[in-house]
Amino acid sequence: MNQNATKYPVLLFIKIWLKKFKYWIFPLLIIGLWAAYEVLIARPAMTYMGLPQIMSGVADKGWSHVLRNEGYMLEYSESLANPLWVTYYVDQKRFKPGKRPKFSSDWRSLKRISHKDYSRSGYDRGHMAPNYVIASRYGQKAQKETFLMTNISPQKSRLNQKSWQRLEEVIANDFSQWYGGFWVVTGPIFDEYPDTIKETQIAIPKAFYKILIKPSETPELIMALAFIFPQTARPNASLMTFVTSIDEVEKQTGIDFFSALEDDVEIELEKNRTPQQWRLDEVANRPARY
Repeated sequence: MNQNATKYPVLLFIKIWLKKFKYWIFPLLIIGLWAAYEVLIARPAMTYMGLPQIMSGVADKGWSHVLRNEGYMLEYSESLANPLWVTYYVDQKRFKPGKRPKFSSDWRSLKRISHKDYSRSGYDRGHMAPNYVIASRYGQKAQKETFLMTNISPQKSRLNQKSWQRLEEVIANDFSQWYGGFWVVTGPIFDEYPDTIKETQIAIPKAFYKILIKPSETPELIMALAFIFPQTARPNASLMTFVTSIDEVEKQTGIDFFSALEDDVEIELEKNRTPQQWRLDEVANRPARY
């Protein structure tokens, strides 16, 4: 035996460990490098001013994990079988959307929710990252990933196909044309003890939020716009009806958004309601496509 290893127990331990686990060293190194890339580089690049932080409420119960896709990223709650937040970047259209894909289970989810779990439930399979926006900005692979069930939340048809669809169309067409690139964060809002769909334990949200934020190097010029849509939203109501503050969204979701902003900038941005900055009144009464 090497005399140095005998003299120094730590060296002996390392030698034994390396001999015993030599076949695991390379895989563990790869996993470690991948995890570092994911946390330090990939995820920060797909969100604005830090990942949303789950702080309290029903979203804080149970286990959730971040899933990164081609054109959007989300945090999925295994206990609620819903995404808690979904974020994506909207800029000018570059691709023609392909044929509408089929819904599919996400292998990364323990719940493995299927499209059949929504059948005859009375709820639509509501996309959080929209099919059209993602497809037209990031291509067909990204479009297919919007049909993963981890991107889906139960929505009443009158919401999904009317008010919610109207806002998504405005974001995809008007706002992107007027303002270039901006971020969207969206997701469901739950009661403390939400109802569920049949035996699936898919929690049914009481409402949905959407936050738009247009970055600027000048803090005073950062633009934000927040909405809350109840499941019972009137189909043809003005979109101005649903405008709220980021503070209110945070209060109802228990999620802290944009925490990497300077505190004084974050406080001012999140308390205000400024639909006029986005010219929302010009498109707020546009009829639904369906």
